[in-house]
Amino acid sequence: MTKIGIILGSTRPDRNGEAVAKWVYDIASRRSDAEFELVDLLDYNLPHLDEAVPPSMGQYANEHTKRWAAKIAELDGFVFVTPEYNHSTSGALKNAIDFVYGEWNNKAAGFVSYGSVGGTRAVEHLRLIMGELQVADVRAQVALSLFTDFENFSSFKPGPQHEGTLGVVLDQTVTWSKALETVRKG
Repeated sequence: MTKIGIILGSTRPDRNGEAVAKWVYDIASRRSDAEFELVDLLDYNLPHLDEAVPPSMGQYANEHTKRWAAKIAELDGFVFVTPEYNHSTSGALKNAIDFVYGEWNNKAAGFVSYGSVGGTRAVEHLRLIMGELQVADVRAQVALSLFTDFENFSSFKPGPQHEGTLGVVLDQTVTWSKALETVRKG
């Protein structure tokens, strides 16, 4: 069965992303067209990129890198849950992405973002990164506003319209992940 990782892209204390990622997972887990897993960057404790050989060579020396690479390799697609920090994604997510290369290739990605303008600028940066990693990013996106989807900027209360949009993100991510299976096996 197609496996989609919901990657929680923030490691900050009291992060809003944890509630968002759990919401995505709760909705996704009701589906039967794929298997969904919540992948929390905190569980991988990745330091600032510390591999001497470029990730494109696939010669990982450190155990934390090998563990992260194994997790990404076993997934067929991704839904990135990202905050927007300074018009981009979090440093923790960018660092985690940069640790490996081939494990990302020929897979699909969707995005759920949050921030003062819905995290849209973070996703624009991620779309450029995905292109370099040979990841097909889907068109649909959930953009959550700190002003309207969080009470006091911290308690997640998504508007009801977001569940439908998330369904489209998941539909597209699963469809593209399945389609790219033939490329990965070829």
